[in-house]
Amino acid sequence: MNVWWRTLLTLMRARVLYRRRGPLPPDAVGRIRLRTLPTDIDLLGHMNNGRYASLFDLGRFDLLTRTGIWQTMDERGWYGVVASETVTFRKSLQLWQRFTVETRIIGHDDKSVFQMHRAVVDGEIYAEMVLRVRFLRKTGGIVPLEELFDALHRPDTLPEIPQWIHDWAAASALPSTRAEAPSIWP
Repeated sequence: MNVWWRTLLTLMRARVLYRRRGPLPPDAVGRIRLRTLPTDIDLLGHMNNGRYASLFDLGRFDLLTRTGIWQTMDERGWYGVVASETVTFRKSLQLWQRFTVETRIIGHDDKSVFQMHRAVVDGEIYAEMVLRVRFLRKTGGIVPLEELFDALHRPDTLPEIPQWIHDWAAASALPSTRAEAPSIWP
């Protein structure tokens, strides 16, 4: 339940910042400050590995709202879904520890936008997650990236993504939803 409260607070803060300061550029780094709560901790006494994804969602909601992408998506009946993600852990976040979630859109290919999230303490990366996000219509179908960029009235100024991200995206892809995908173990 605490992620619901954190989500509501994050969205309210992001909307206030958007109104007061205007939209962030799409390649900006969004930052939100958090603290590791007792509900984030696992049996080993540190942040549960599954909780990182939930808290990184807060960074994504903040950045999408502060860039104006969220509002544009809502007006047009679009939504984003995570198609794949990978996370690397470097250090553990401990109970009551303050940290910053840093979020940035790092580029795109012909179908997806890639984002990076980091859990940072005093300028040091503790964990990093890369996401591949697709944009869909509530009425069905995929939103082409050209249409997304046109709707935002912004040019595509995102940098080229590194080759390892292209390789990871290809290697981690599952068959399309229209293809069969039987669960057969070797």
